[in-house]
Amino acid sequence: MEIKISHGDNLTIALTGRLDTVTSTALLDAFAKEEKKESLVIIDMKDLEYISSAGLRALLAIKKELTAAGKGFEVHNLNSVCQEVLKVTGFINILNVK
Repeated sequence: MEIKISHGDNLTIALTGRLDTVTSTALLDAFAKEEKKESLVIIDMKDLEYISSAGLRALLAIKKELTAAGKGFEVHNLNSVCQEVLKVTGFINILNVK
């Protein structure tokens, strides 16, 4: 998986490839290293091919950390595969999907 992080009005984390057991740790590590000055963090899944339960746990961990810090969290550009995973698991109602 490739992770691209950009700062601006929002902190945007663009994911490419698969977010699974192996790569979810890389996402959490990259997120932990970032200075989070922005009030909103966006996970851009436009190029994400697959998300596993470990990937969902990683997203939930990020959301919980940001909520505790009073910051916003949004998931953008879900493809049909990832959208179906979020629907089936109920995460579509937990994460702020745009």
